Formats: sequence, C-alpha cells, structure tokens
Amino acid sequence: MLASRRLKIIALVACIGAGTAAPALAGGPQGRWITASGNVEVAVAPCGAALCGTIVRVLANHSMAHPGAATPALPGVGLKILTAVRPDGPGQWTGRLYNRETGKTYDCQLSVDAADRLVVRPYVLLPLLGQTQLWRRQP
Repeated sequence: MLASRRLKIIALVACIGAGTAAPALAGGPQGRWITASGNVEVAVAPCGAALCGTIVRVLANHSMAHPGAATPALPGVGLKILTAVRPDGPGQWTGRLYNRETGKTYDCQLSVDAADRLVVRPYVLLPLLGQTQLWRRQP
C-alpha cells in the first residue's frame, strides 16, 4: 500500500514536471524574429540587466492597421522596439514594445510557445485588452 502510494506521488511529480518543462524546451526570446506583419527582423539580445529587441533588417513597410496599404518610410535599422524585457514566471517575460507605425509604446507579455514562435501581446492597462501577435524565429 505504501509502495503504491509512493509510485502515484512519483508519477504525479513527473507529470507536473513534464508540463512545466515544455516552455523551457522551446527556449527563451533571445534570437532573431520576423514580426507578425512581416515588416522587420528583430534581434532580441541582452542589454544591461534586461533584454532588448532591435530592428536589424527592414523587409517592408506595410500598415498593420490597414493590411495591404503601404506606409511612408518608417524608422528602421537600429531602432529598439522591445525594451526592459525581464522574466515574469516560467516561460514568460514582460517588457515594453514600441510601435513604429503609431509612435506609441505599450506594455507587453512574451512567451515562446514553440521553438520557432514568439507570442507577443502588447496591451494598455491589462493584458486581456491586448492583441496577440506571433513572431517567427529566423534560423
């Protein structure tokens, strides 16, 4: 009876550990990413005590607010669009995201849901009020 109970506890701990290991397997937000709009490639790397995301390549200048519409030339290479990105729990990060189209900065949550997808959720006031974007990792 005691051995059976121990096996159940071990199995439960293994299941819990497997569930929490998934985000760690996907890795962190460091690396190069193409934004959801496909407009820019962003390199996320350490800067001071946090992570920052800097535009390293401009691919297009399409409007995110009006898909299909071109925008005038926007700030590009060298612009930091992610700042103050810090861990905020297992597989989660928070920081600030600059929208180069509107010139506004938002709080944001980040997570890696697969080795090649960064989930970016910029928001005002509450994450619930944000809109999720999927960025894809560059090799």
